[in-house]
Amino acid sequence: MAERIIFHIDCNNAFLSWTAVNMLHNGSKIDIRNKYAVIAGNESERKGIVLAKSNPCKKRGIITGETLYSARKKCPYLEVYHPEYKIYKRYSDIMYTYLCNYTNKIERYSIDECFIDFSDSIKLYGDPIKLAYKIKDDIKNNFGFTVNVGVGNNKLLAKMASDFSKPDKVHTLFTNEVTTKMWNLDVSNLFMIGKASSKKLHELNINTIKELANTNVDFLIKHFKSMGKMMWEYANGIDNSIVESDYGNPKSISNSLVLPYNYTKINDIYLELKKLSFSVGKRLRDKKMYTSSISVYVKFHDFTKINKQITLDNLINSDNEIYENVIKIFNKLWNEDSDKKVRSLGVALNNLTDIYKVQLSIFNMSNKSVKTKDNLQKTIDEIKHKYGDKSITYADMLKKEK
Repeated sequence: MAERIIFHIDCNNAFLSWTAVNMLHNGSKIDIRNKYAVIAGNESERKGIVLAKSNPCKKRGIITGETLYSARKKCPYLEVYHPEYKIYKRYSDIMYTYLCNYTNKIERYSIDECFIDFSDSIKLYGDPIKLAYKIKDDIKNNFGFTVNVGVGNNKLLAKMASDFSKPDKVHTLFTNEVTTKMWNLDVSNLFMIGKASSKKLHELNINTIKELANTNVDFLIKHFKSMGKMMWEYANGIDNSIVESDYGNPKSISNSLVLPYNYTKINDIYLELKKLSFSVGKRLRDKKMYTSSISVYVKFHDFTKINKQITLDNLINSDNEIYENVIKIFNKLWNEDSDKKVRSLGVALNNLTDIYKVQLSIFNMSNKSVKTKDNLQKTIDEIKHKYGDKSITYADMLKKEK
């Protein structure tokens, strides 16, 4: 099997950089990246949180996730710019379109970062390190913002590499470099280990990634359940996940929400995920489509975020089937021992297929079973359309609304 070559492209300080570039393109003489400037939401709408900050602000001790009230205490002459997601999407698309010139094996991990699988095409470009520098420099020179490029043998190592030091850097973390470049780091630096898990590991006298890698995996599972195995694998540089390319079929249906307060109770989170699942499910059926891939996004109160995507064995479009899979994904992400509070949630349906192109033979069920499910969902939709969305309501939703 050929050695995998994975790149992780991460835009440096994306929201503030893209705001700055857009302002410069529109005639501004000031580059807010060199000023005491932050990107933050509207304080009157419970969104007055620092989303991105300039390097001068960073030197003043301002951190992402803190309130504007707190930030202004550190820097009274702070300049505040509100997020403009249309602008961010435009620059994200510009970067993605440029990267598509190299290969179609690209996964948009978030609005400001991508994974690229060069495993099958690196021979076309030669030395991967030189290619990484070319990509980094092209983006800077052509579009006006900087990125970090991490190069590794899997997605985990590429992402860890891109985080080593910023901005405008290329780093490698190949499998044979794990012991020298990664093992000496504190466990808090390992991807997917949050503050609560890091604290618990330190309490167990597991302080470095090396110590975590050499810990008995059964011991970790005992203390962290399923996440324990993932921790051990990541500490050893193991990650078999593939780059989930959406090239050629970028269609997706998604919905997300900022919660009215930070949620900690699992049943409350489940309920919001059910509402999101039913919302995207209805839109899917309105477009007469099925999905074969679902992803779930979670952002916590400290603005850390996690997401996971799965590919389904069958094409589905019913609310219950979507919700069942959403819960399965969420349960894999959620650490019940964590002290993190959930601030926002999102559900996305990917790899959509036109209903008229669906062949019943690909389902692992009889034609009659498929038709029964479709007819039941169709009946529910018709009742809701005629009598309103609340004419049929699940008991847990009804209880919450009361």
